[in-house]
Amino acid sequence: MKLGLYIIMFLSAVSSCSSSSPEGGNTGGTPLPTNPTTPTTPLTDTEALDLVQKDAIKYFWDYADPKSKLARERYLTEDPNFESNIITTGGSGFGLMSIVVGVERGFLPRVEAVSRLSTALNFLEKAERFHGAWPHWMDNTSGKVIPFGTKDNGGDLVETSFVCQALITIREYFKNGSTAEKELAAKADELWKGVEWDWYTKGENALYWHWSPNYGWEMNFKLEGYNECLITYVMAASSPTHPISAEAYHQAWARSGAIVNGGIQYGIPVVLSYNGAVGNVGPMFWSHYSYLGLDPNTLKDKYADYWQLTQNHAKIMVQYSVANPKGFKDYSDKCWGLTASYTRNPDGTTGYTAHQPNNDNGVISPTAALSSFPYTPVESMKFLHYLYDENRSKYVGIAGPYDAFSPQYNWVTARYLAIDQGTIAPMVENYRTGLLWKLFMNASDTKQGLKKLGFTSGKYGI
Repeated sequence: MKLGLYIIMFLSAVSSCSSSSPEGGNTGGTPLPTNPTTPTTPLTDTEALDLVQKDAIKYFWDYADPKSKLARERYLTEDPNFESNIITTGGSGFGLMSIVVGVERGFLPRVEAVSRLSTALNFLEKAERFHGAWPHWMDNTSGKVIPFGTKDNGGDLVETSFVCQALITIREYFKNGSTAEKELAAKADELWKGVEWDWYTKGENALYWHWSPNYGWEMNFKLEGYNECLITYVMAASSPTHPISAEAYHQAWARSGAIVNGGIQYGIPVVLSYNGAVGNVGPMFWSHYSYLGLDPNTLKDKYADYWQLTQNHAKIMVQYSVANPKGFKDYSDKCWGLTASYTRNPDGTTGYTAHQPNNDNGVISPTAALSSFPYTPVESMKFLHYLYDENRSKYVGIAGPYDAFSPQYNWVTARYLAIDQGTIAPMVENYRTGLLWKLFMNASDTKQGLKKLGFTSGKYGI
C-alpha cells in the first residue's frame, strides 16, 4: 500500500478512537499574551505532581455532566454549553479511573465519589448497548447513541474496552468496602460481563471495531496492531462470559508475527510496527490508553517486551523534540510531546490531528508528556515544571493544562478533550504508586486473559 494512503487510513483510525473533527472546522485558538507575566514561585516535584493530578481530575468532577456524572466529550472555555449533551464513552472510562485516583489521594470525598460513580454506572446500565458494547457517543439524558459518523451509530468495541478497563479497576478498589461500595463493585462486574466480545469477531479470528443495527459490519474496521487497541484484545480474552480465542490476537492483532519491526530512531528500537508510521512511532496516546490498567513493566509476549516498547516510544518522542528537525520554538527535553489533540491549522484556526514525528506542525499536547511519567520521569518532570512554573498563566486553565499549545505560533487553544485530560491523573499515579496497575493486573479475570494470549509478567506472577 502506498505510504500516503496508509497515513490517511492511520489518521482516520486515530480520529475514530479519539475525538471528532473540530467543531465547525474554522474556530480560532487564543493568541497568547505578549506582555511579560509575573513568575510563579517554583513548585517542588511533589507539589507539582499533586497539583497536576488535582487539576486534571477537575474535568471529571467539577465539569462532569451533571445528569450522568460521566464525561462530556469536550469543554470549550469560550462556549461552555457547546455540545454539552454529548457523553464520550472512552473518555468517561478514563474519568472513572481518575476519580479512583482522587479518592485514593484524598483529593475527593470518598462517600460522594461512591455516590457519583454509582450514578455513572447506573447510567451505563440503562444506556443503549449493541451486543453489550456502548457507542462512541451517548446523549446525556436518554442514553441513546449519538452517531459519531453516518455508519458509526452502533457499538464501538474499542471505546467499550476503555470503559471495561475502568470497571475492573472500580470493582477491585471497592469490593471489600462499605455496603454501598460493595454494591458499586458488583454493578461494575455486571456491566463488564455484559459485553459480547465474541460477537465482534464476525466469526473470524479477529476483532472488529464497529457494529451498527442499520449498517451491520459495513465499516469493516479490523483491529490490527500496533496502535491503541491492545487493551481491547486483552479485555476480550479476559471475559468470563463472551471470550475470544487466542488465535484472534495472534492472527489479527499481531498480524501472524508481522507486527514486529526492527526500526530504530535516534539509536532506540521501535520494537513493533506502528500503523501508519512503519519504522517510526505513532502518537503518544498509543502508549497511554491501553496502559492505564495494563502494566507494561515486566509484561512480555513473543512479540515484545512492553516496558521496552512503551519506554522507547516516549524516549524517541523526547529525542525527536531535542533534535527538532523542523526548528520549532521551545522544542527541547522540557517542551515535548506529540499526540492526537486539538491543533493549529495553517490559517490559525483550531483543528484536530494526530501529531507524531511524521505529522508535526509545531503543536505540543501536554497530555503526551504528562501521561508518559512512568516511562520518562525526568523529562516528564521537566515538562511539568515548564508548564506550571514557567507558563502556568498561558497554558493551564480551569481543569488543568489546556489541550494544545504552540510556542512557535504564539498560540493556545483554551479547550479540553476528555480522552486527553483523562490519562493524566491515572498515569501520573501509576508513576507514583502503581495504584491502577496493581488493581487491574491482580484481577483474576485479567490474569486469565493475559495467560490465554501468551503474556508473562514476573511482577504479577503471570
